[in-house]
Parts: sequence; structure tokens; C-alpha cells
Amino acid sequence: MTSTVIYKGNLRTELTHLQSGSFIETDAPTDNQGKGERFSPTDLLATSYGSCMITTMAIRAADMHLNFDDTKIEITKIMSTDAPRRVAGIKAELYFTEKFSATDEQKEQLIRIARSCPVEKSLHPDVKLDVHFHW
Repeated sequence: MTSTVIYKGNLRTELTHLQSGSFIETDAPTDNQGKGERFSPTDLLATSYGSCMITTMAIRAADMHLNFDDTKIEITKIMSTDAPRRVAGIKAELYFTEKFSATDEQKEQLIRIARSCPVEKSLHPDVKLDVHFHW
């Protein structure tokens, strides 16, 4: 088992990662009867994509002895405007710091790794992915 999810009332859940015991809470978003005081489940989906890209890139960057510290991804989740309610797209803007110095070949490797991360490979093909790398 990976995790547990407990409904806490008022459209909030508590998610516990069983291996570490760490937890987070989610809320329904304000546009769907929620308080929006926490990540929504669809926020987590989009944010997981960014986390997966940056983690897989960091593994490869370490192998290449590149300083990947403080690399940032800004994620924008786009919800469908028609039924069924779903994530229609994810925009990801990746920003690298001045400390990051890579050759064009290394950058291409990192792009390939980011674009083949497990979360991207798990998303439905109808989810539009708009990804930009700012070196």
C-alpha cells in the first residue's frame, strides 16, 4: 500500500504517505463548492507533473555534474470548460538559475528526460501539455 486518504468533512481530505508518515490535506477548489485553502486533487495532478519532471532532470543533472539547485517550474492547471470536469491542460515553465551551465547536448538530454517522466507518460493523451524551458 502506498497511501491512505481520509475524508475529514467540508470537502477536505487528509493524505498520508505510509512509508514516511508525512501527510498533506486537499480541499475542493472554490469553483467546485470548496474553500480552496489547500491544493485540490487536480492541483496535485498538475503539480505532480512538474515535480516529476524536475526530479528526473535533477537525477540526470547530478550524473552530469551540473548545478541544478534552485531550478524552478511554474505550473498552470487548465480545467475543461465542458463536461466532464477534468484537467484539459498543463502549462509548465521551467527556469534555470545563473549557476546552471550546460552544453546544448546536455540541455537536449534534460529535455528528453523531462518529457519522458513517469507522470507525463501516465497522463491521458487528451491533456494538452505546454512546456517551455528558459535557460
